[in-house]
Amino acid sequence: MLHTVLNDLLGIEYPVFQGGMAWIADGKLAAAVSEGGGLGIVAAGNAPADYVRDQIRIAKSLTDKPFGLNIMLMSPFASEIAKLAAEEKVAVVTTGAGNPAQYMEMWLSAGIKVIPVVASVAMARLMTRTGASALIAEGGESGGHVGELTTMVLVPQVCDATSLPVIAAGGIADGRGMAAAFLLGACGVQMGTRFLSAEECSIHPTYKEKILKAKDLCTMVTGKRTGHPVRALRTNFPREYLKAEYGGASDEELDKLGTGALRLAVQEGDLEKGCFLSGQIAAMVNQVQPAAEIVREVCEGAEPILRSGSKWVK
Repeated sequence: MLHTVLNDLLGIEYPVFQGGMAWIADGKLAAAVSEGGGLGIVAAGNAPADYVRDQIRIAKSLTDKPFGLNIMLMSPFASEIAKLAAEEKVAVVTTGAGNPAQYMEMWLSAGIKVIPVVASVAMARLMTRTGASALIAEGGESGGHVGELTTMVLVPQVCDATSLPVIAAGGIADGRGMAAAFLLGACGVQMGTRFLSAEECSIHPTYKEKILKAKDLCTMVTGKRTGHPVRALRTNFPREYLKAEYGGASDEELDKLGTGALRLAVQEGDLEKGCFLSGQIAAMVNQVQPAAEIVREVCEGAEPILRSGSKWVK
């Protein structure tokens, strides 16, 4: 059985995180992943504090195992959610789309393990200095907000730049991806797109079907012009957004165009106006399974690969 420093640091059975997917990673999904031995994560996204509090309490009602809260620091509610995390004493806070330094003292005082998502070596070094417990190195293959570097390039450089445990994210969907991440220096993985097919994931059936039928070139990135690139499935919305992005639309017009698009995909399965966030590995997700089975399957798939590594050395 795989066992790394993350198991002991966080009190989890498997070194597998479920990604903090806005409007998708709710209390039910997070609890299912944690019950399955991984670290489930409730996503705050752009949601107000009342919604996030409800999801945290749903997770608490369904599991007594550790779970986390992901805070998108670009959210207008970020400060409220940061305080809520301390009040609710969630086990772990993961952060994205910004620098969480202003909240670190509050979270650490509450006994929270802080594990920021980083997309560059510079951010990895900064988060190491500010008291993070571990780092999630997320490559541009992932869904949602993405950075420039691929997972293969980013993970070893982050591992070289920090003494903290590193969790690899982006483009990981099975045991092969997990084994590769470990050989790059990571001691755990985070998966988002793979959990879109979990039985406990409550996205609209159309969204789930799009993931299950995805092909290798199924995603595209928009938002590079504004400095906030996002990866999603190739549906009508990102195509129209891309036309507007490079067709003279202002940043304000683009912001208005994108507002609510993810919720339309998640809640209504709207193929015209919805933004179906997804990583590049969607084509490798081909069946609906319980979240616990996904966690176990990925780890069990990695074990024989890691054991057999010596066969290449003569």
